[in-house]
Amino acid sequence: MSYLLHMHRDVVPNTVRMSLFFGLIWFLILPNPSEATQKKVHYDVLIRNGTVYDGSGSAGIRADVAIRGDKIVDVGSFPGSTATVEVDASGLAVAPGFINMLSWAADTLLVDGRSQSDVRQGVTLEIFGEGHSMGPLNKAMQSEMLEQQGDVKFDVQWTKLSEFLNLLVRKGVSPNVASFVGATTVRIYVLGYADREPTVKELEKMKDLVREAMKEGALGVGSSLIYAPASFAQTDELIELAKIAGQYGGIYISHIRGEASTLLDAVDELIYIAQEAKVPAEIYHLKAAGAGNWNKLDEVIKTIEAARKEGLKITADMYTYPASSTGLDAAMPTWVQEGGQKAWIARLKDPKIRARLNQEIPEEWKNSGRTGEKILLISFNNPKLKPLIGKTLAQVAKERGKSAAETAMDLVVEDNSRVGVVYFTISEENIKKEVVLPWVSFGSDADSIATEGIFLESNVHPRAYGNFARLLGKYVREEKLVSLQEAIRRLTSFPANNLHLDRRGMLKKDYFADVVIFDPATITDHATYDHPHQYSTGVRDVFVNGIAVLRNNEHTGKMPGRVLRPNTSKDH
Repeated sequence: MSYLLHMHRDVVPNTVRMSLFFGLIWFLILPNPSEATQKKVHYDVLIRNGTVYDGSGSAGIRADVAIRGDKIVDVGSFPGSTATVEVDASGLAVAPGFINMLSWAADTLLVDGRSQSDVRQGVTLEIFGEGHSMGPLNKAMQSEMLEQQGDVKFDVQWTKLSEFLNLLVRKGVSPNVASFVGATTVRIYVLGYADREPTVKELEKMKDLVREAMKEGALGVGSSLIYAPASFAQTDELIELAKIAGQYGGIYISHIRGEASTLLDAVDELIYIAQEAKVPAEIYHLKAAGAGNWNKLDEVIKTIEAARKEGLKITADMYTYPASSTGLDAAMPTWVQEGGQKAWIARLKDPKIRARLNQEIPEEWKNSGRTGEKILLISFNNPKLKPLIGKTLAQVAKERGKSAAETAMDLVVEDNSRVGVVYFTISEENIKKEVVLPWVSFGSDADSIATEGIFLESNVHPRAYGNFARLLGKYVREEKLVSLQEAIRRLTSFPANNLHLDRRGMLKKDYFADVVIFDPATITDHATYDHPHQYSTGVRDVFVNGIAVLRNNEHTGKMPGRVLRPNTSKDH
């Protein structure tokens, strides 16, 4: 080469000499082409050949997902790359992990952190705090939590909500966890179970408790206003608590004050709280309970959409079944429950009070569409009562020769608990109306459990095993009410954005690697009211923070879940 460059000008023309010179420079500064071709990028996980739904609501695209550590490196094509774990997702959907907007799994995850019933549906984040939260707790509340435990038993070693969440992660959980601070919990901490308004000083204490929880990472404040003592809270009290949540970027979320004849007023109250506190607000498990109230849902939807057009951030979540599940306390007036569970049970033993309730309970049931035939008994603490699991209240009442109302009172006394039940009061047509709403996300309103051990001691609502699979199987694939990409958006980025979660809810560069791989053609819920302990199928793989917790339909035993807190890039 040097010989050619030094040849006489007459022998080598200028153009040739310049070409040779720049060719030398190109040769010196660039790597050998064969080496560049052979160089490979290595990832921890490569998910190849799947149809990727990024969570934005866009249609799925054929692409690969590269993961290193707990983050997504990129979504695209990586033909020359390798990975420690390569996953072939051919013929499957690849989506962000699903967010369970209403989970009661806080206690069950303490005893089994695998979260099997939800992980097997693609859930990677459990959100707690419907009125009650696992903190703040005083000594009396700690004792009460221990006394009222049923099949699932655990020590109560914390007082703050943040302490509980950190304990959960230290013990090990497969999904991520987050929580609202419960307005009910804060009220009990300060006022106990009294039916009265707080004094100025007491309200300031309640606000301080919310403030402390928000500083430590709560998502906002949650209420559950049909239950005592939550029902004793006036609207102004809730506004003051919601204002504190809003100061820290949180939202107000509520099981509204009525879901039957007072449904419209209850929705108006939530919107008013959002306006006055200047916070986003969400309705837990939107529904109209009782056939006589089903037609009210259309007006509810119009009211919410009008508020949204005015700039209020009003949203809702739902479960995908025509039945709710709670305790027999929801079937009794709240006045009889003032003072807490012990006072409630003591009143139920008083003949005069029982006579009054025998009149009031049937009237209330007419309003909400409940009858003994539509109340299914699913859980008891008392071993002697467990044979009644799977029977309706009407069946047990007939066996005992008493009215359904009397039987309900007797069962609460005999079990020394609120007694777990399912209420069949929801319209399937209304479920379909809600599924299509773009401002509705999804929550199981249930524990996350397993088909083994202590969890088989009682029944559960089938939503514990099938809520998310039912959405994707029944309402997306079979009934085609909503597109797959839109359903995925509302399971992922929509709730993540509402809650201001950092880099969650999308398959996107530098986002946390919460990923679900499932078959849209086969995903199905199998749990029924009679036989609820059955896993859903169709979800093959689930990754949480880049770690596989479900691989080839089997739980890996890994527990990489973290506490998620809003508006921060650090997950603890």
